[in-house]
Amino acid sequence: MLTLTYEYKLQPNRQQIEIIEHTLSVCRSVWNFALRERKDWHNSRKSPVNACSIQQEYIIPADEPYPNYHKQAKALTEAKKTDERLKSVNAQVLQQVLRTIDRAFADMKEKGLGFPRFKNRYRLRSYVYPQLRGKELVKGNQIKLPQLGWVRFRKSRDIPEGFKIKQARVVRKASGYFVMLSLQLDVDVPQPFPHGHPRGLDLGFDKFVATSDGLEVKRPRFLKSLQRKLRSLQRRLKNKQKGSNNRHKLNRKIARVHQRISDTRKDWHFKLAHHLCDGAGMIFVEDINFRTWQRGMLSKHAADAGFGQFVNILQWVCWKRDVYFAKVDKDGTSQECSRCGTETGKKTLEIRIHNCPECGYIGARDVVSGEVIRNRGLSDLGQGLDVKQNACGDDLAGALPSQESVRQESLVARLGISHYSR
Repeated sequence: MLTLTYEYKLQPNRQQIEIIEHTLSVCRSVWNFALRERKDWHNSRKSPVNACSIQQEYIIPADEPYPNYHKQAKALTEAKKTDERLKSVNAQVLQQVLRTIDRAFADMKEKGLGFPRFKNRYRLRSYVYPQLRGKELVKGNQIKLPQLGWVRFRKSRDIPEGFKIKQARVVRKASGYFVMLSLQLDVDVPQPFPHGHPRGLDLGFDKFVATSDGLEVKRPRFLKSLQRKLRSLQRRLKNKQKGSNNRHKLNRKIARVHQRISDTRKDWHFKLAHHLCDGAGMIFVEDINFRTWQRGMLSKHAADAGFGQFVNILQWVCWKRDVYFAKVDKDGTSQECSRCGTETGKKTLEIRIHNCPECGYIGARDVVSGEVIRNRGLSDLGQGLDVKQNACGDDLAGALPSQESVRQESLVARLGISHYSR
């Protein structure tokens, strides 16, 4: 089963906007009520069995079952009989809210994530229709959604032939309303098979990415370019009264700046991913948990670069363009010579040149790390012996610097990206 997600910008009228906002408000109320019910149950089990808290205690019977999804969904059905506000919203939309909070508690236990948070008017920004009924859901530049009817949208690209729309998510962003359509096609698409020219990628702060072919890409500062404007708006925010219209308007301005930064970063990631896939049959990256990069001194720069998002986008682009993608062991990639495999020892961050004491190979540190990543990827595929001998020779495609530089410069000029450097 092949599943794709296409995003389009909606152009709703005034009445449809009121329905969307009303649905988000009811979904937020259901989320907060269900979360409060679960937190009260957990807090009632905190005290020891032979003692109570000095200040206060949750009075919930000991035999009261845990309010899981099925119990809360049944209570929601009963509440809809008497509450007109709940009755005014699609039943499946509210059920999906309970499913989402149930997954949040499951992830908290299994993945060690934080406790789910209560939602205000800015935090809960989307809801989903899990089922769309009807033979004709899209007609020209209009889509039919439950309770909203026919809604106009910007048809930036056509829906592929043969795909069926399974569900739709309505999202409110700073720049307007969007719909994310989940498309499915009953077909099995095989994963790309290793072939063609191998390319290793080394990610870092000095250079965003350095390839085994000698290409080095500077790390763009998406946040820094708009940080002064963002700081000015946030300073004005602290003087606004909470709940006022002026504070709400200023929050929307801040959200638009954040969305501009996010959209620029995502667009650049896609362009870079396509550029790296040009002329490559295999791409190898380090298996790094980038969440740990956002916990140190460089956490702000790591979040601004978006390394994790880039790797996910690169994996998707590789699959789409039939390029084999794999992750390799991250340990010691900067401490190994890509030509002879000798351990050169740890290098401090200010050392940017690799100089092998055994074979005398000299090169940029990040590029040599990319070559080591490439060698490890090919070694995992069972080609390690051949790679060790030819990693720095002329037998590999793209090994000639002059030919490679000409090809890369032409691709850079065609894409119009100004962040590349040799």
